[in-house]
Amino acid sequence: MLRDITLGQYYQTDSVIHRLDPRVKLSATVLFIISLFVVDNFIGYIIAAVFLACMVKISKVPFRFMVKGMKSIVFLLLIAVVFNLFLTPGEAVLTVWKLTVTREGIRIAAMMAVRLVFLIIGSSLMTLTTTPNNLTDGMEKLMAPLKIFRVPVHEVAMMMSIALRFIPILLEETDKIMKAQIARGADFESGSLIKKAKAMVPLLVPLFISAFRRANDLAMAMEARCYRGGEHRTKMKPLVYQKRDRLGYLIMFAYLAVCIYFGRIFQIQQLIR
Repeated sequence: MLRDITLGQYYQTDSVIHRLDPRVKLSATVLFIISLFVVDNFIGYIIAAVFLACMVKISKVPFRFMVKGMKSIVFLLLIAVVFNLFLTPGEAVLTVWKLTVTREGIRIAAMMAVRLVFLIIGSSLMTLTTTPNNLTDGMEKLMAPLKIFRVPVHEVAMMMSIALRFIPILLEETDKIMKAQIARGADFESGSLIKKAKAMVPLLVPLFISAFRRANDLAMAMEARCYRGGEHRTKMKPLVYQKRDRLGYLIMFAYLAVCIYFGRIFQIQQLIR
């Protein structure tokens, strides 16, 4: 299960998406997430699905690699679906004990599930096609206007990038600790939910110690190299927009406009009916 989490990992290959400026990919991810919340009908989600499938195909990242990352949110997905199914008021379709499944609940639950799946795949696509260094540079450039309000933009971007980079590292460390404890007789699978939770305590303690040790080593390494962020820091590879980056922005805004247009048309048709 832990190896199935793809968020924060980088997939090395050569594609147009990989060569795009990180600012384009960050902006496109934000706009894509906005589009998922702007539309509230299946026509909009079909458009989003086609667009996302095209981006995955162009990125040359294996689709099974992205689907593998969905296993980590199955529990969250089930909670969202169940809550919307049984707690949404409307026209009753099925009654189980004191719980009622409504037509509106089914619609909202289906849309919530699709929205979460697309959100995770879209976010994973950005991290899988962008190196941590480029991600940091892109965040710093996009947040540059916040310097007017004395926001430490470079430090914030660096923290976010390190946090993303630490996800696969900590997952690998967790996997090693779990295997070592299983070899010593630990059982993480059998028993009730409470028993499984108690079995995780011996796993969490060494994991937290390892995480703090890694963070301390990273801080000492940065201090030893006289690392200083912020002003007057130069870049070995400064970010410069290319023709493909401008085209990427154009495609993304066109996609958002199409989603909004078809979403509004669908709503007008529903009102007429």
